[in-house]
Amino acid sequence: MRIREIEEKDNQAMERIIKRSLESFELDIPGTAYFDPQLSDLAQYYKQQANAKYWVALNEQEKVVGGVGIAPFGKKEGVCELQKLYVSPNAQGKGLSKLLMKAALDFAKKHYTFCYLETMQKLKVANLLYKKLGFEKLEKALDESEHSTMDTWYVKDLSK
Repeated sequence: MRIREIEEKDNQAMERIIKRSLESFELDIPGTAYFDPQLSDLAQYYKQQANAKYWVALNEQEKVVGGVGIAPFGKKEGVCELQKLYVSPNAQGKGLSKLLMKAALDFAKKHYTFCYLETMQKLKVANLLYKKLGFEKLEKALDESEHSTMDTWYVKDLSK
């Protein structure tokens, strides 16, 4: 497995991975990443923003099997958001999410003080990973949240 920054040629593969993952959890509904307007243009979207990046994971055949992004969160100074962490089913269970998170958090530490993320309680494996990596659960979403369907929120102090 290899991790690198997203390129335009990866957009369709990541959009498929994200949509299929959300469909598998019956989360292909408004208020989730499924309907994000930038979903088909992730490479361009992250390049347009300051202190933002999206990484993809490639398997041995150089096929995109997952990805994760970091971008500023709203207008909050020093706060970024971990976004769109998805791994295709055939690449799950191999520590890939952890590797993607490491790339994202290493980048975030250089530009931000806190990292925020939103998820769903029913995504149990993801929630376990976030806790394991030092994210602390919040009672409610931060103001300016765009994904109204999410029911679980975390923040990580990047200075620790």
